[in-house]
Amino acid sequence: MPCSTAFRRRDRIPVAHPLCVALSLLIAGTCAAADGTAPHHAGDGMVTLDTLVVTDVTPTLAMTFVTDTKLPRQPVPASDGADYLRTVPGFSLIRSGGTNGDPVLRGMFGSRLNLLTDGGHMQGACPARMDNSLSYVSPETYDRLEVIKGPQTVLWGPGASAGTVRFERDIPFFDAPGAQFNGSLTFGSFDRNDQVIDTAFGNADGYARVTANRSEADDYEDGDGRTVPSAWKKWNADVAFGWTPDADSLVEVSAGRGDGEARYAGRGMDGSQFARTTYGLRAERRNLEGAFDKIEARLYYNDVDHVMDNYTLRDPDPDSSMPMPMASNVAQRTQGGRLALAWNTDAWDLNAGLDVRDSLHRKRSAMGRDAYRSQPWTTDARSDNIGVFAELGWNFAPRQRLVGGLRVDRASVQDERASTGGMMPQPNPTHGVTRRETLPSGLIRWEVQPQGSATMWHLGLGHVQRMPDYWELFSPTLGPAGSINAFAGIEPERTTQLDIGMHYREGRWDAWASLYAGRIQDYILFEYAEGTMGSITRATNADADTRGGELGVEFRPNGEWKLGGSLAYAWGDIDGIGAMPQTPPLEARLNAAYDNKRWSLGALLRVAAAQDRVNPGYGNVVGQDLGTTPGFAVFSINGGYRFTKRLQLAAGIDNLFDRTYAEHLNLAGNSAFGYPGEPVRIHEPGRSAWLKLNYRF
Repeated sequence: MPCSTAFRRRDRIPVAHPLCVALSLLIAGTCAAADGTAPHHAGDGMVTLDTLVVTDVTPTLAMTFVTDTKLPRQPVPASDGADYLRTVPGFSLIRSGGTNGDPVLRGMFGSRLNLLTDGGHMQGACPARMDNSLSYVSPETYDRLEVIKGPQTVLWGPGASAGTVRFERDIPFFDAPGAQFNGSLTFGSFDRNDQVIDTAFGNADGYARVTANRSEADDYEDGDGRTVPSAWKKWNADVAFGWTPDADSLVEVSAGRGDGEARYAGRGMDGSQFARTTYGLRAERRNLEGAFDKIEARLYYNDVDHVMDNYTLRDPDPDSSMPMPMASNVAQRTQGGRLALAWNTDAWDLNAGLDVRDSLHRKRSAMGRDAYRSQPWTTDARSDNIGVFAELGWNFAPRQRLVGGLRVDRASVQDERASTGGMMPQPNPTHGVTRRETLPSGLIRWEVQPQGSATMWHLGLGHVQRMPDYWELFSPTLGPAGSINAFAGIEPERTTQLDIGMHYREGRWDAWASLYAGRIQDYILFEYAEGTMGSITRATNADADTRGGELGVEFRPNGEWKLGGSLAYAWGDIDGIGAMPQTPPLEARLNAAYDNKRWSLGALLRVAAAQDRVNPGYGNVVGQDLGTTPGFAVFSINGGYRFTKRLQLAAGIDNLFDRTYAEHLNLAGNSAFGYPGEPVRIHEPGRSAWLKLNYRF
C-alpha cells in the first residue's frame, strides 16, 4: 500500500505522514550504504534451548521469557499462539474446545495483554472473541517468542498492563549464496496432523523467505471416552523479500494469507472461516555514528475476515435460541506502524519513537445458509491510537542499573452503529459520537547484582492507562448503571503495579521468582444476567486489587539430567463485589529430563489446585465464572532421538493415565452437542500420543 495513501481518512488522527517520511528517509540512507563491503552480521540473537521437548520455560530475566518456537512442546505441539503460551508460567487459557483458546496472564485478559506478530498488531473480529488475535498465529512459523510480564516496558504499544507478547521472525542474513530450511511433520491421536515448512535462500545482497503450515485434528475424546466437539483445520503462508546492501542495513517487504475452521463445544456457533491477509514493510539501519546506534521503521496492514455459523460444522439446534441456519460475518482491518531510534553508550542506552494504529470493524449477518454473502457490510466502529515513547537505561554504578520509561497515547474511538441491534433494534443514541482520551503510562525499575553474588534482583513500579477496547465498548448489552450504553459509560482502566523479582544462576542451579501487587482503578468488569430475550451483559467499572507471582527452579546434577519445576498463583479482589472472576487456580509444574545428546527422555507432572474463589454471574466478554472447580493432576511423558544434527524425532504421551478433568477457565458445553441446560465445563483430552519429525539445514 503506497505511503501517500496509507491510513488516510478525513477527520482522523493524521498518523501516516510522519511514518512514511521517516521510512522514506531510512530507505534512502540504506541505499546510500549499498556500496559497503563489511561482512553480514547474524541478526538479533535467539535463545536456543538444548532440549528436544519444551515442558516449561525458564526466564532470561525474572520477568522476561524468550524461547525458540520451533521446538516441540508438551502437551502436544501447539496449534495456535495462545496454546504455545501455556508453557510460560503464569499463563492460562479460556477454553472452548480444541483450539483458539483466549490467553490469560495472571488473571488478566484481552487488551491488557499487548499481542504483536512481527511488530504489528493483529486483532480478531468476533464480538465474543471466537477469533482472538492469536487464533491467526502458527507458532512454528516464527523464530522466537518473547514475553515481558507486567507493565515493565513502554516500547511496544498501548495498554500493556498485564504484559507484552511478541512472536518474531529473525532476519536470515547470508554471507554467501546459500539456503536455510526447517520443516516438520506432526502426527497424533484424534487424527492430528501438521506440516510446516520454513525456508530461505539468498546471498550477501538479499534473501527470500517462505513459511507455510497446515494443521488439522478431529474431535477429541476426554478421559471417559466421550467425544468433545473440537475439530479444526487451518493453514498459513507468508513470504518475505529482503535487501541487505551491507552488514548494517535492511529493507524487507512481506505478505501473508491464511484461513481455517474450528468447531467449538462451548459456543452456539462455530468458526467456518478465519481468513487473514497481511502486508508489511520494514527498514533498518544499525551501527550509526557515535552514540546513535539504530533507526528502524515498520508499516503493517492486517485484515481478518471471520465467519461464524451454526450449520457448516454442526446442525442447528431446534431447541436453542438459533433454531434455523444463520451466519455472522465480521471483519477487522488494523494498520499502523512504528518508528524507533536507539542510542547506546557504556553508561546509558535510550530507545524512543512513536507508534500508530488505525482499526476499522465491519459486520453483516443473515438467516439462511450463506445468505449473509448477499448482504452489505456495515461499519460499527473505528479507532485510532498514536503514541510516543522513551525508555532509558542508566548504568549508574557497577552492577546496578536504573530503567525509566514514559509513554503518552492519544486514543480515539468512534461509534458507527445506527441502531442498538438485537431482536428489537432501537436508534443508537451515540451514533457518530467520537471518544478521545489522552493516556499517560510510565515505569521505573532498579536492577542490581551485588558484587560477588550470583543473584540478580529487580524492583519496578509501573503505571498504565488503557483505553477500553472494542469488546468492552461494543459487545455488552448494557453499560454502567445510569449510562446510555457501554460506549458512553465505560471509563479507561488505570493500573499501578509493583513488581519484584530475582534470578539466581550458579553452577548446577537456576532459580527465579517474580512477584507483583497491583491496584486497578476503574477495572472493566462484565456482569451476566438472564433476560426475556436471553443473556444480558452489563459492563461496569470497579476498583480492584491484584497480587501473586511465579517462581521456578532448575537443577542439573550432571551433564545429562535436568530436574525442575515452577509455581504460579494469581489473586484478585474487586471492591464491594468480592473475588475477581476468571482467575486461574494455583498451578505447579514438575519436570525431569535426561538427554545424552543422542537420546532424550522426559516427564511432566502438571498439578492445578481447586479454585473456590469465584464470583458466578461475573466475568469478561468471553465467559463468566461457572462455579468452583476441583483440583487435578496430569502426568505426561516424552522422548526424542537425534539421528543427526539436522534430523530429529520427538514423541510424547499426554495425560498418560487418561484422567477426566476440566480447566477452571472454561466455557459451558453447548446444547447443540447434547450438553445439559445447567453449565457443564468442557473436558480436556484424555490419553493422547503424538510424534514429531523435524529436519533443518
